[in-house]
Amino acid sequence: MLISGRVQGVFYRLHTREQSQRIGVRGWVRNLPDGRVEVLAEGTSEQIRLLEACCWEGPPYARVHDIQVKEELVREGEFSSFEIVY
Repeated sequence: MLISGRVQGVFYRLHTREQSQRIGVRGWVRNLPDGRVEVLAEGTSEQIRLLEACCWEGPPYARVHDIQVKEELVREGEFSSFEIVY
């Protein structure tokens, strides 16, 4: 997912990690130099749908304008947790 809007400097990555851990999704979240946030997530279709809904909401000071979702094949079990990448 590529998330754009006011998503940096508002605890968006922390919020995404917390929600991912709650849902049971594995992968990572990181800031991009262009102001967007990128999420790579591994889970069931339902888990990914729930995570996308959480990404639209974000933390209180975030304002999400758009989320681009691209489905990719990843090796199952590639990730053991969900982390913030710097």
